[in-house]
Amino acid sequence: MNAANATSAARPPPSPSDRIERVAQFAGARFEKSVVDAAGLPPPTGPEIAFAGRSNAGKSSSINRLAGQTRLAFASKLPGRTRELNFFPLRNGGYLVDLPGYGFARTPRDKQRVWSGVIEHYFRDRAALAGVVLVLDLRRAPTALDLQFVRWLSEQRASRPPILWLLNKADKLTQSERSKARQAFLDAVGDAVAASDAIVAFSAATGLGMKECAAVFDRWLQPSR
Repeated sequence: MNAANATSAARPPPSPSDRIERVAQFAGARFEKSVVDAAGLPPPTGPEIAFAGRSNAGKSSSINRLAGQTRLAFASKLPGRTRELNFFPLRNGGYLVDLPGYGFARTPRDKQRVWSGVIEHYFRDRAALAGVVLVLDLRRAPTALDLQFVRWLSEQRASRPPILWLLNKADKLTQSERSKARQAFLDAVGDAVAASDAIVAFSAATGLGMKECAAVFDRWLQPSR
């Protein structure tokens, strides 16, 4: 057995409990509109979940896996170039909101305006926002930009929304490596993780962590929020 096969053999397949096609809350989600200014925001219809993350963390593939679709969210051929907020209505009301990625040094000026304009307005004033999914790569330590985003999010309103720290690409690690990577993540983020947050080791490739995500979304999407 060569080294590559040995590494592959050491990684157990996802357990049957993780093999679900989609989280029920996102079933039937469809694209409705893209928004580039506050005037274009759709009227709230229920609790909303926003997805954020660096442009190479796998945000689009994570959304597609969670929704059980292959092309609901599109990854740009030029990472970091998506400039709109994309709204996907959910079957029981509310929206899944896909934000532009962040983290590339050469950020276009118009994208900077989106982040300082409509996105800032969305996080500051959107009462329907129930939670934020922050997609990260489990194999990499959170960057200064990731932590800067969390600090910025906390500054937008008196009480920041809960965050689901979605640690993607967990299928690339063995179970032992995942435990070590999770601890390294906790050491790196420190008190940036709030008591209302959740942390899930996830894989957009295999569906690992789907049940844990569904439980978080179930709490966030309760109509009483």
